Amino acid sequence: MIKSKKFNSVVAVVSVCSLFTVGFTSEAANAQPEGRHVADAKENHVIQIKKDTFQAVPDTLMVSTRETVEAEQRRHIEEIRRREQEEKERKEREERERKEREAAQLQSQYQELMASIIFCEAGNQPYEGQVAVGAVIMNRVRSSAYPNSIEAVIYQSGQFGPAGTGWLDRVRSSRGYTSTAMQAAADALAGANPIGGCLYFDQGGYGMKIGAHYFH
Repeated sequence: MIKSKKFNSVVAVVSVCSLFTVGFTSEAANAQPEGRHVADAKENHVIQIKKDTFQAVPDTLMVSTRETVEAEQRRHIEEIRRREQEEKERKEREERERKEREAAQLQSQYQELMASIIFCEAGNQPYEGQVAVGAVIMNRVRSSAYPNSIEAVIYQSGQFGPAGTGWLDRVRSSRGYTSTAMQAAADALAGANPIGGCLYFDQGGYGMKIGAHYFH
């Protein structure tokens, strides 16, 4: 009888403990989801803040970056244009200088040729007479009846004796002309003309007389 009472008491205690355990476990189980919800809510809030910040910052950065890129592109384009302009000006300057050198060289050759024929034809004549011979040559260059270059006029067949005999070439190659003939050639090339439109000169008896020559 006593053993039966003790057994019943143990069963009662175990039952009560089981109830407490079940109740605690149920409460804990009920409380755990609520805690997760709170934690999840906080985490979601933080994530949203980060997301908002992340979205806001890139907008500013994108504007700044775009402006920087555009400024750099403009600078790059301006630099390219500046270099292209400098290159264009350099080429134009070089071309201009080249033409000036060629013109100066050609002018020097013309002057030497003119001085040579003046020396051969009028080296013993007064300075005005030497310039007059050069003026005849220039008049012929401008005339449609004669070739349109100094060399072609001087070397035209049957026109100037020294050109046909070879004397002109010897004087020219040796630079045997005088400084007076060289200056007379320079003046004639520059436009000095004491004879007007005359196309011929000789030692005949008519025309404009300068020294021993008559120009007509």
